[in-house]
Amino acid sequence: MSDTRIAVLVGSLRAESTNRKLAEKLAAGAPEGVSLEIVEGLGELPFFNEDLEADPGEAVTQLRKTVTEADRVLIVTPEYNATIPGVLKNAIDWLSRPYAAGAIKGKVVAVVGVTPTPYGGKWAHADAARSVGIAGGIVVEDAIVSQPAHEIDVFADAEVQARFAAAVEKLAGFAPAAV
Repeated sequence: MSDTRIAVLVGSLRAESTNRKLAEKLAAGAPEGVSLEIVEGLGELPFFNEDLEADPGEAVTQLRKTVTEADRVLIVTPEYNATIPGVLKNAIDWLSRPYAAGAIKGKVVAVVGVTPTPYGGKWAHADAARSVGIAGGIVVEDAIVSQPAHEIDVFADAEVQARFAAAVEKLAGFAPAAV
């Protein structure tokens, strides 16, 4: 796991987002040889529109560059109305283009997150994984962590934090099967 760069897409734009705080905690506690970079500016992306593909603007160009240069991608997201937040879906859509050659194609990806529900965001995480897979990403299924936060302080619980840390280690160490 030496020198592994992970781009982190946070599915919440809220300043005090629990998932943003989780992403920051994971970045601060990354294993040796692994760096996590939170991708800024997802809220600045225009809505995906094929008419903009030839000149999508600086926000899209920077997103694609950051993900292209990363070795892995970690999605840290809440669940909105039983699916992924629009800002995250929009980012995945931009990363999927150009068709069959987008920045997400061939990238190893994991999905984690926290929600204040008994399900922990599992529907959003499954939808994110499906969308990334369709876009050509390689989802590390056993690194998906959907953590309920309605009855627990996820930042104070050592077992919960260990699951998140293990997901980052699995993502960083994952070796895709040869095709």
